[in-house]
This record gives sequence, C-alpha cells and structure tokens, in this order.
Amino acid sequence: MNIDKIRNFCIIAHIDHGKSTLADRMLEMTGTVEKREMKSQLLDSMELEREKGITIKLTPAYMQYKGYILNLIDTPGHVDFSYEVSRSLQAVEGAILVVDATQGIQAQTLANVYLALEQDLKIIPVINKIDLPASDVPRVSAEIMNLLGCDESEIIKVSAKTGENVDQVLDAIIERIPAPAKSNSSELKALIFDSYFDDYRGVVLYVRIFEGNLPKNANIRMMATGSNDIALEVGVLNPKMSPRNELTTGEIGYIVTNLKATREAKVGDTVTLAKAPAEEALPGYKNVRPFVYAGFFPVSNDQYKDLKEALEKLSLSDSALQYEPENSPVLGFGLRIGFLGLLHMDIIRERLEREFKLDLIVTNPSTDYHVLLTDGQELDIRSASDLPDVSRVAEIREPWAKGEIITPKEYIGAILELIVGKRGIQKNISYIDTRALIDFEAPMANLLTDFYDQLKSATSGYASFNYELGGYHAEDLVRIDFLVAGERIDALSVMAHRSEADGIGRTVTKKLKEVIPRQNFEVALQAAIGARIISRETLGAYRKDVTVKIHTGDRDRKAKLMEKQKRGKARMKRFGKVDIPSDAFTVMLKRD
Repeated sequence: MNIDKIRNFCIIAHIDHGKSTLADRMLEMTGTVEKREMKSQLLDSMELEREKGITIKLTPAYMQYKGYILNLIDTPGHVDFSYEVSRSLQAVEGAILVVDATQGIQAQTLANVYLALEQDLKIIPVINKIDLPASDVPRVSAEIMNLLGCDESEIIKVSAKTGENVDQVLDAIIERIPAPAKSNSSELKALIFDSYFDDYRGVVLYVRIFEGNLPKNANIRMMATGSNDIALEVGVLNPKMSPRNELTTGEIGYIVTNLKATREAKVGDTVTLAKAPAEEALPGYKNVRPFVYAGFFPVSNDQYKDLKEALEKLSLSDSALQYEPENSPVLGFGLRIGFLGLLHMDIIRERLEREFKLDLIVTNPSTDYHVLLTDGQELDIRSASDLPDVSRVAEIREPWAKGEIITPKEYIGAILELIVGKRGIQKNISYIDTRALIDFEAPMANLLTDFYDQLKSATSGYASFNYELGGYHAEDLVRIDFLVAGERIDALSVMAHRSEADGIGRTVTKKLKEVIPRQNFEVALQAAIGARIISRETLGAYRKDVTVKIHTGDRDRKAKLMEKQKRGKARMKRFGKVDIPSDAFTVMLKRD
C-alpha cells in the first residue's frame, strides 16, 4: 500500500456541536455505507449514546475517496474521557475542529485544541450548523481566527445535517493533512488508542501502526502490561470489520485477540511482536486513575451477587473502572466504585440499571484523600468512613482541579462569586471576542456535587466548563458524621473543610428531616465532628390519641393513660429502629 495516499485524522468538538453528524455525512459521501444502511449517529452504537446525543466510546472508520484512504476517528467530547481523546490524537496527523455556528467556541473545544497542538497536528477549522436561523458565522469565524491565528479562507462553513460543503472538508483533508511518516524500522510499534470486549471473540484492540508490519496470527506483546497473545484477526473498519492478511505502517485498524479483559491491553500501550520486540515503547502511556468514588448498593441484598457479576462484565470493556467490596450496617453489602468523573459514573449507573435490571442505591460521590499519619505512614482513603482516628492524623491532602469557564461577559461577576463560594481561587481572565475565559483552581470535592448545575443557572445556560486534576493540597479537613437516633450512618459521612462544616451539617440534617419518615417515637437527627455535635433537627413522633376510648371525663384516668404512653415511647426510643429510605443517601448530590 502506498503510504502517501493515506490520511489519518480525527474530529474534535464540544458536546453536541455536530461531530457524529459530520462523520455520518462523510461515510455517506465516500460511499463507505450504503444509503439503505445509513442511520443518524451511525458510529454511536450504544443506546445511551444515541439517547443523550453524546459520543462515549470512540470509533474508527476506513473510507476511500478520490484514490485516497481516509482513516477517521470519532472521539468523545466530554472531559471525563480526555485521556482517550489524547491517545487518539497521537494516532493521527490531523484534526477537524468542529464549532457550532450558534454557540461558538466552548470550554471543551479549547481543551481539545490544546491537546491537538501538543501533538503538533494540522487543524482544519469547520463551522457547523450554518443552516440554522440563529447561526452567527462572522462572530464564530472571528473567534476561530483569534484562537488558531488562521485566515478566514481556511475556515470551512458547513451544514452536516444537509451535507452542504461537506465535500470541501474531504478535499481539505487530502490537501492539508500530511501523509504518515515513512519508517525504515522492521520492529513493530502499534499504538492502542481504544479497546473493547466482545462476548464471542475476546478483547478487540483499535491500533495505529507507527513502525513495521503486523501479519495475521502473529505472536504479539503489550509493552506496558507485559501480556502476550496472538493476533487472531487483523483488518480495517469500514465501519464493519473487514479482515486483512496484515496491517502496514501508517494504517489504522483492529486486532482480535485471545485476551479476557481490557486490563491486559490498556489504552496508550504499545503492541510489538513477541519474537522481535521493540526496544522502547511509544510515548504518552499512563495508567488512568479514577478520582470520583461512590458506593453502589442493591436495594435488596439478594441482588449483591448480580451487581458484582454485572460490574465484572462492564470492567472487561472499561479498564478505567475499579471497584472493591464495601459493607454498611444500614445498606448491607455493596461495592465502592472508582470513576473518571460524574458523567462516567452516570453512564455506569444507567447501564447497570438498564442492561442488568438492577435496582440501586448510590451514595454521595466523593474524591480520594491522601492522609499522612503521625508515624509517617501514608494512606489513600476513598471514603470518609475510612479516615483513621484524628489523634493519629498529621495532615490530610485533598485533590484540587484546574478549571476553565467560557461565559458571556455579563455573567463574570456571578461566576466569580460562585468560584469563591466553592473555596476556589480565580487565576486569570482573558477575552475571546464577546466572551470571557476564566481560569481558576478549586477543591475537586466542591466541584463534584452541584457546581455544574449552579454554573448553568447563574449564566442562564450560556457558560461551558472544563476541568482537569491538579495537585493535592494540605487543608484543614474534618469528617462530618451524621447520626440518626444516636446511631452513626457511615454511608452519609463526608469530608469537608472546617470552615464549611457547620453549613453542610445544618443543610443535610434539614434535608434528612424532609426525607426520613416520622416514627412512633421522637428521632434526633444530628451532625457531628468527632464527639462535638454541630447541628440537630428533631423528627417529631406520631401521637396516637389513647384517650379516645374513654367515654367519661375522668381526668385521673386520662393522665394515667398518657403517662403509660409516655413510658412506652421512651422504651421505644431506646430499642426502636429507624427505617432510612434510599433518598437519604443522595441528599448531598443536590444540597441546594
């Protein structure tokens, strides 16, 4: 195959800017997919992707156009999957930057542009949705020229929905994006930019060949994990699997392996031949660590085994998913699961409920904390209930996030107020035409609960937000415990800064009072730091009128019955159990 006739590129954009629709039109125009097989969002195969209108798993596609081979990678647009995006950008030579003509440049667009510039890719700017009445092409063109420093003639204005000017994008790919670099080395080096688990065939790897050739049935090795296997089948995706005898330098394709889990072949790893391995791996591989943790408990303990089996199946195709058993006196047996972010958590929860028919209680998401003990030992805790005794703790470090918000200028004041309210520090404000870019740092835990919702309501939905994990900072952190009828509920415990503890304690006890049903006896709802109670709400008892059966107006007899009821309530208070509904465990998610 002539390497000069290959063009490898990907599409990057903010969520809902028309990335998948543009990919559909390209597949249609190049004749890769027949008209009768065509459907919208063709590369989004998951039901959830179609429903939410977002790309969750990236997908490659092989197209032929004017004698050239175009390899497209449709990447996810959400910040939670930015590592996968960075690996797919490493696998290509060019990127199509899609910007919505009605919304302009958003936070995730910027983040992906920076990733593309880091990989030294040729960027083709495309303005999409020009057919809409609300489109403002001159303003968005000015924003793109300001960002990329390009001429207006380089920007292609398209409507992916109607197909207008999409042929110009295909021509620009051939003219502007360079062919893959030639390699004289015979050592095989292939980058894994995605992998998934097929129930019938095992793990399937999506790879880009940088050096050497990969024949069918070759013995292969993953350089980072050390796993050895056989390439049972190799080929390209157009967009269905199309087997070949071998993949050559510069090509993008798939490898069907015998592996039983994606953990053995992670995204970013380098594939080489087991008999003649490469001396060094391709750069950029890192072990992706989750930083959002939540407890998943089945409503009925009978479903615990089903939950565990379901997660085992999901983790076969999602190497970022990590979990460990967790036991709660109130909720019973469950699993503490680590996620890449809140969207990742939301997707896994929906998949467990839909695909495996599970009824789940999800506890408040938290992040991980680094705890330094007085004896010099370091712990990494993922749940507030795991914090050791305060007398043994020297310091607690919490993760901070670096964030970017793009907003119309008139909302700057409201956003700065919101950032300060979350203990954040505003670093810089710069301007892109009529909008402002605010750089800030804030504790990750404060961005997990309802920051995004508050940002949308403060800016009438016009702001967009992107973040990445910064470092760990030592702070004055405390564990807030919540007691129901004097009994500590571990699943409700949270870590918080001392200055915010009183407010959180008061808010949550008020919420619990609304959620927990009244009992036949008085119930105290308390928030505490160690032995110190910081807030209390009282859930009043039901009062049964025990005097209703007395027909005479004997005062002493009434008093005797009331006294008997009072003693019974006191005894009930000592031995009575409070039934806590599942809603109580999600009160932290929407504190306001």
